[in-house]
Amino acid sequence: MAKKTTIAALVAAAVAGLATAAAYAAGGTLLLGTAAHTQQWTYQGYYDSHKDAYLVTDVSSKSQATALHVNYSAALGAVMGAPAQYFVKGRAAAGQLAVFGSEPGEKDYNPLWEERFVTWKPGVTPVLLTSDNQINSLAKAGKLTNTDAHIVLNAPITKVGK
Repeated sequence: MAKKTTIAALVAAAVAGLATAAAYAAGGTLLLGTAAHTQQWTYQGYYDSHKDAYLVTDVSSKSQATALHVNYSAALGAVMGAPAQYFVKGRAAAGQLAVFGSEPGEKDYNPLWEERFVTWKPGVTPVLLTSDNQINSLAKAGKLTNTDAHIVLNAPITKVGK
C-alpha cells in the first residue's frame, strides 16, 4: 500500500511540475516567490498636465543612490534612448514636481529615465512646468536651460493620473 501511495505521489508531483512548466511556457504566471506588503516611498510627477505616481528603485549616480536610499547601478549609466524625466534645479514655481517625457500606454514608455536638469534663466519668473513639450518650448524661447545630467534613473510609474 505504501508503494502505491509513493508512486501516486510521484506521478502527482510530475503532473503538477509539467502543468506548471506548460503554463509558464504558454505565457502563464511567473514564479516570483512569496508576496509581501512593504513600505516604499511613492512620488508624484507631471505628464501632460496630470500627476502620475512613481517609485525610485535604482540610479546610475552613486551620490543620488546614497541621497535617495536606493540601489546604485553603474550599468544603468550605459542605457541609451530612455525617455526624459525633467527635474527643476534652483528657482521653481510653487508646487513644481518632476516632469515625465512619457508614461505607461505611450509607445516609448519604459521605467528607465534619462535625467534632465531644468534651470530658469536670470530675470525669468518661473511658471509651473507640467509637460515635456512646455519645457522644450520654453527652452527654445530662451527662458530656461534643459541639460542632460548623464544619469539614468529606474523609476517605474505605478499609477497614471487623469
